[in-house]
Amino acid sequence: MRTKITQLFVFLLTLHAVGQEKKWGLEEMVTYALQHNLSVLQADHTTELRKQDIASAKGNRLPGVSGSVGQNFSFGSGIEPISGNRQSVNTRSTNMGLNTSVTLFDGFNLKYSVLQSELAYQASLFDLQKMKDDISLVIVNSYLNVLFNKESLAIAKEQLEITKQQLVRTKELVDAGVLPKGNLLEVEATLANDESAIVAAENSLDLSLLSLSQILQIPNKDFNVEDIDVNIESVALMYNDTDEIFMKALEERPEIKSAEIRLENAENSIKIAKSSYLPSLSLSAGISTGYSHLYGNPDVFNFSDQLDNNLGQSVGLNLSIPIFSRGQVKASVNRALINKEITEISLENAKLTLREDIEQAFINARGALKEYQAAVKSVKAQEQAFVFAQERYNLGDSTSFDFEQVRNRLAKVKSDLSRAKYNFVFRTKLLEFYYGIPIVLE
Repeated sequence: MRTKITQLFVFLLTLHAVGQEKKWGLEEMVTYALQHNLSVLQADHTTELRKQDIASAKGNRLPGVSGSVGQNFSFGSGIEPISGNRQSVNTRSTNMGLNTSVTLFDGFNLKYSVLQSELAYQASLFDLQKMKDDISLVIVNSYLNVLFNKESLAIAKEQLEITKQQLVRTKELVDAGVLPKGNLLEVEATLANDESAIVAAENSLDLSLLSLSQILQIPNKDFNVEDIDVNIESVALMYNDTDEIFMKALEERPEIKSAEIRLENAENSIKIAKSSYLPSLSLSAGISTGYSHLYGNPDVFNFSDQLDNNLGQSVGLNLSIPIFSRGQVKASVNRALINKEITEISLENAKLTLREDIEQAFINARGALKEYQAAVKSVKAQEQAFVFAQERYNLGDSTSFDFEQVRNRLAKVKSDLSRAKYNFVFRTKLLEFYYGIPIVLE
């Protein structure tokens, strides 16, 4: 028994360790979010409701069939025809019926209503896609932010190692009488600052992981992501201006398609409103049967226990012609016309917003490219300066303060390069996204 318990305990520990080692990849995170995000699920259910509206609208074209059955009792008195005396008479009747009706013509209202529900469904699909796109972009940006913070932590640890080496060399120089003891105290203070910087970098990394896990709506405990090397092989923009991107986005972006469909639906709503001016024609048919049972005093009431049977059929053709609607139809048409103008403005506003977003993304990408190129040059220059400063310090030809200034500048430009790199990657991927290219980090 103890052996089984021990094996179970080891197995659970193994599962816990595997859970801790799990690292989320970008594609996995995007897929998970699109399948489990509560806002996406809610929008998906809303889309399903629009789909049911289509079924309901199409169902209105079909004949309606209804059945009825009834049982009635009546109690009272009647005049016996021979004696002229009033006698108690009770009646029981049973009725059954089957009726059907179908609309033959309603001014094309049913036709336009089906089209309206279909267009609303298509618009909801594009709205859902827009929401998925937005969530995907947020995840990509947050993921890159995590990678940046991981690099920042690595830079901070690298600086700590440099300071530790500096501390060893400084002790040697102080012991040899080449440098005063004050230099050693300065390096020790620098070491403390480096350790504090690592704590700050770790905290930034934790916060970025927390933010990403909350976007995924999963627990933050043991959450981590895959580390990838983001290498920029070609430091250039794929596009010279925004015109090509904008024209392609007009054809592809779901927010534009959704606005266009809503404009089409607004035009359809005008037709629905105007259809109320037209007459409507419907056909109805029915069949009914029933019987009544009459009973009274059999000794004095000679028509007691009589039974009447009935069977009937009916067919009707109904024509309804609108004559005066107290101005309601005219008001409905006017509202539909105004709503069309509103949707036209919404479509133009969606196009304007898209163009502004693309232009802003292009300017940001171009700026990020320049920052990255400048950061690359700065790192190369500062690395050479650092090597020279380190050699001088090891020889005792410079103070720890001078060496610290060079080291800090190198740490800063490395951090700037890391930030510029991830910023450039995201900005260029955003432009590709607007052009219709899926965001994939290689």
